[in-house]
Amino acid sequence: MTDVQSPFQLLVEIEQRCRQLAAGLPSQQEVVQTWSGIGFRMGERLFVAPMGEVGEVLHEPRYTQLPGVKSWVKGVANVRGRLLPVMDLCGFFGHELSPLRKQRRVLVVEHQDVFAGLTVDEVFGMQHFLVDSFSEQLPPLEAAIAPFIYGVFQREKPWLVFSPHALAKYPGFLDVAV
Repeated sequence: MTDVQSPFQLLVEIEQRCRQLAAGLPSQQEVVQTWSGIGFRMGERLFVAPMGEVGEVLHEPRYTQLPGVKSWVKGVANVRGRLLPVMDLCGFFGHELSPLRKQRRVLVVEHQDVFAGLTVDEVFGMQHFLVDSFSEQLPPLEAAIAPFIYGVFQREKPWLVFSPHALAKYPGFLDVAV
C-alpha cells in the first residue's frame, strides 16, 4: 500500500516550501503614498486633474462651429457617434490657446448631465505625486480660475489641482449662448 497525501496535506507542504524559499527576500522598507492625476498645461501653468474626473484624452477632433455661442465654445464634434461639445478651456479663462496645434488635446469630462471636451495646450499623461508634496496654500491665481483649484503639488514647478467636475457644475460654464 502506498502513502497517499490528502490534497490539504499537499497544499500545506507546498506552502511550507514557499515560505522557506521566500525567507531571504528583502522586505519593503517604507510605503510611500502617492496621488495620481492627468497632467496638462494651459499657457505657462501646469495643472493636474483627478483621475476619476477625466473620461479620456483625445487629439483635437474636427468640429463644426455653432452660431450664437460664446467665443470659447469651439463647436461640436462627432466622437464615436456621440456629439461632444468642444470648449476652449484657455479661452474660457480669458487666455489664448497655444498656436502649436499638434500638442493640443481635449480632456473629455462627463459629470451629471454635462458631457464636454476641454481643449488644453498640452497633456502630459498620468502624473504621480507624493501625498506629502500637496498643499492647500495656493500661489496667486486669477479670480476666474480660483474656484476650480483645490490645492497644489510641489515639484520643480507647482502643479495646480484642477477639478473638471467643479467646472461642469459652474453656471458660467453652462451658459454658452451669446
